[in-house]
Amino acid sequence: MTTSSTPQPEADSRTNEPEEVDAFIEEAAGNEDPPTPIKGVRRLLGWIIPANLGIFLIWGAVPGILLPAQITGLFGEADKVANLAIVATIGAFFSMLAQPIAGQISDRTRSRFGRRAPWIFMGALAGGLALVGLAFANSLVGVIIAWTLVQITFNFAQGPLSAVMPDRVPVKRRGTFATLSGIGLMVGALGGSIVGSVFLDNIAVGYVTFAVFSLVMLTLFIVFNPDYSSKELEREPFKFGDFLRTFWVSPIKHPDFFWAFTGRLLLYTGYFAVTGYQFYLLTDYFGIEKPGEVIPLLGLISLAGILIATIISGPLSDKLGRRKIFVFVSSAVTGLAFLLPWIWPDITSWMIMTFIAGLGFGMFQAVDTALMSEVLPSAKSFAKDLGVVNIAATLPQTLAPGVAGAIVIAFGFAGLFPVAIVLSILGAFAVWPIKAVK
Repeated sequence: MTTSSTPQPEADSRTNEPEEVDAFIEEAAGNEDPPTPIKGVRRLLGWIIPANLGIFLIWGAVPGILLPAQITGLFGEADKVANLAIVATIGAFFSMLAQPIAGQISDRTRSRFGRRAPWIFMGALAGGLALVGLAFANSLVGVIIAWTLVQITFNFAQGPLSAVMPDRVPVKRRGTFATLSGIGLMVGALGGSIVGSVFLDNIAVGYVTFAVFSLVMLTLFIVFNPDYSSKELEREPFKFGDFLRTFWVSPIKHPDFFWAFTGRLLLYTGYFAVTGYQFYLLTDYFGIEKPGEVIPLLGLISLAGILIATIISGPLSDKLGRRKIFVFVSSAVTGLAFLLPWIWPDITSWMIMTFIAGLGFGMFQAVDTALMSEVLPSAKSFAKDLGVVNIAATLPQTLAPGVAGAIVIAFGFAGLFPVAIVLSILGAFAVWPIKAVK
């Protein structure tokens, strides 16, 4: 619990939003662990887009485009699915561990720059260096080590960055913030696939370009959105049991958090089981000889669907005061979209699916992020709890390459689609038991 010695800073004079700050303080007054009042929330709303772009361009370009191409170029066609599964599974496993650990550490960080900024910067710097290392890796072991370091370091930036919303944004603005955050996330992921395809003939230059861009964007975010000093916050002693509990939130004590986590886990698993293999689906399932010529168009189609859904659904969920119906519909739409390429194995069906799944996933990203922020167990451990939340995004990436690889080997690429459909639909129904959010 936050003690009376915890500083309560006044509103930033540059925001001209003293009434909103007061309302946020009043709103938090009844909470066991009240959050810090907002600071520069309008400026924060604008800068979250380029900050997320800095990270998610990498997630869009590397694992789905550049890494499969690099593995194929280094080791040949014969074992490319198995090699990608090995590299992606090991990297994503460490990514799953990194975010909650980073959250735990940043929650306890005491510095004049706040709890989050030091780790956002150091994660971006170390991640950039790891990308440069990946550019020059020429063995399977080297690729595994470099990609694992990329996953760990950028998750040390992403985990604390995700805590900005519950740290500094009032509940009534979180749908809008989540919308803007989702725009940065999805434009980054899809833009990464588009830009990544440009570097298919020079993968090393692509890695270096993404490294520099990420460091610049995240540094600018920190500079223009300074956090409050955390030096005066009470220091909690480190306990190994607390560290182990970083990876666990009791479903009995916090059932709403459990169901929200489960819904996200199921949808992401279904989604990445298919989209994580887009490069090989294009070449081996649809027979596209030059996927680099098709990927930019697919990215734009998906981006159109995502932007339409994101821009509308986030603010609308704020206005209606409802989250669950949006998350339910988005999960169902995303899952049902995978029916098309399953029953109609043609590049045209993949394009239509890409737009429909973009609508569903865009709505999900915009609203589910706000929903998750409203069911977090404790304000004093926002980053740690969000690190657990993000396991729901990273664990599917841990499981999907191995599971999807086994499905492809056993049943061919067509076997991926029914699995994705079932998991996504189950994810839709998982949100209904949540009681704290309408």
